[in-house]
Amino acid sequence: MKKPQWIGLLCLSVAGALFSQNREAPAGFDGQTNGVVDQATHAGDQKAFDAVEDINDGLGPLYNAQSCRECHQNPTSGGVSQTAELRVGHRSATGQFENPSIPIDDGKAVISGRTLVNDRAICPSGAFPDIQLQERVPETENLRTTRTSLNLFGDGFVEAVSDQALLDIARDQCRSTHRRICGQILYVPILEAPGRAGVGRFGWKDQHASLLSFSGDAYLNEMGITNKLFPDEVTLLCNTAAEPNDKPGADGLEDIDRFARFIRATKAPPRDLALASTPEAEEGARRFDKIGCSICHAPTLVTEPAGTNFQDARGSRESIISSLRRFPAPQCGHRRWHRGGDGRALRQSRHDENLVPLLLQEPSGSRQ
Repeated sequence: MKKPQWIGLLCLSVAGALFSQNREAPAGFDGQTNGVVDQATHAGDQKAFDAVEDINDGLGPLYNAQSCRECHQNPTSGGVSQTAELRVGHRSATGQFENPSIPIDDGKAVISGRTLVNDRAICPSGAFPDIQLQERVPETENLRTTRTSLNLFGDGFVEAVSDQALLDIARDQCRSTHRRICGQILYVPILEAPGRAGVGRFGWKDQHASLLSFSGDAYLNEMGITNKLFPDEVTLLCNTAAEPNDKPGADGLEDIDRFARFIRATKAPPRDLALASTPEAEEGARRFDKIGCSICHAPTLVTEPAGTNFQDARGSRESIISSLRRFPAPQCGHRRWHRGGDGRALRQSRHDENLVPLLLQEPSGSRQ
């Protein structure tokens, strides 16, 4: 049996956090701000997050959903959902993974350069009755996987964790396990700060370092809405909306600015204290630590100091508000990048989340 090459930890879903060494951060599914902005601003940002897009807004031409809320809603806006997206590809003659070629419009055009296959299309329609735009996966694309929508609650806390803190976790993993487990850090472009990179922490494979980059990506790939960070349509067929689709409002903010601010102001997912206090859960926690799960699932994270500006930390023009400072953060899970023995990876491209590895299979790290 071949041992795993790496088991990598990057970004964490925060289950709780502390304003100081003794006080937990806001947690709950009540739709209230965590204190980064006032409640009226948070409610306005949620309205943008929940808004349903139509063709006049730039929806499509290929898309998966009509609003952020459609994929992030359970139990309230910003949560998870049952929505799953499809990613596909195939192996080359030399055994290397290759992105798919998806024919559309009866084979007259081809979507390439990305692994994502959108579920929906805006035509055929009254305006374009003869264009068959819907993507259909050919049999040649025989490597396939689905990805469910991720929880966004508390991601503002994750954004406020320094790159160095994540680097230190990876180094500690290597040292404490004698290099049997080593976190693999992914440096990815910060799209709103050209030329700068940061430690990836958002998306299925930590392909973004900031919530603004993440929001711009999702707006294009999930809804087909072009924006300042992703200005190019996947296809121009059936497209009639002016580009970019996402334009500034009277306050100078675009939708993706509001999405990022909404996520930053969400509370962390609350812990089920009643369940956690049961004998079974307490025994599970002891075993969790004993067998080494906490090596990757770090029990705490601490955000950057109060007053740190995102311009310095992530390349964003916004400040990290003081209520997101100094958060030792007990977490409920993490997003890991595994590189196991089978090495079967889907590669993502420019339209598809910045050339970051995406595993088709995520084994525990071994194979026969």
